Amino acid sequence: MVKAIMFDLDDTLIWDEKSVDEAFKVACRHAADKSDIDPELLEQKIRENAQVLFASYDTYDFTKMIGISPFEGLWAEFDDEGESFRQLNEIAPVYRNEAWTKALSEAGVNDPNLATELAETFQAERRKNQFLFEETFDVLNELKGKYHLIMLTNGSPDLQQTKLNITPELKPYFEHIVISGAFGKGKPDPSIFDHVLGLLAVEKDEALMVGDNPNSDILGASRAGIQSVWINHQKYEIGDIKPTFEIARLKEVLDVLERVD
Repeated sequence: MVKAIMFDLDDTLIWDEKSVDEAFKVACRHAADKSDIDPELLEQKIRENAQVLFASYDTYDFTKMIGISPFEGLWAEFDDEGESFRQLNEIAPVYRNEAWTKALSEAGVNDPNLATELAETFQAERRKNQFLFEETFDVLNELKGKYHLIMLTNGSPDLQQTKLNITPELKPYFEHIVISGAFGKGKPDPSIFDHVLGLLAVEKDEALMVGDNPNSDILGASRAGIQSVWINHQKYEIGDIKPTFEIARLKEVLDVLERVD
């Protein structure tokens, strides 16, 4: 019988992908207003350059282990404890400006001042607007009080807390919020799942992991011997990873729980 449910945050409870998409669109439209540039081409170039540049830093292995994406680097401050986060904190402003400068240049505009504006615009827009899936609170309201609820999210503690501060209504639903950057390892490492089981004092067969990313949420749960529910948003190839259950949207987790219980 399921007693505890672990929820991923990004693209499981909050619609992070849409939030990022909208911030890119606002920044690129701003560029088009200020110069003769194709905003769609600029968006393509900033996405490409951000990923390539982020992977070029010495901190990249750390960001992969903790689960920090290049697009998060475009708005995070990384005001966290530890040497690797200190390095990221120093790199972040340089990274943002260089990514936008290169993107502008490849889209046909050489303007360092505009690059700085765009870096600031993207950061401000992502902090201002955060989208949620329409059923997020309906599902949490249905589960609250019936199960132990815990949030298990990869990322920088400072950034993940910022996301929770933007949508403060989420926090009260969860007994614990475990962030990989504070724990020291991220999903899919099984140790972070074992840590959660210990916090809740439940056995592996009494827990369920709900998430959208097969490479972190589902693989990690499998390695830890925990049942999983994969929300398939049609953006990942799952390969050999085998979720216990597969659903198309968050609200279907209620049907899964009826079957399990």
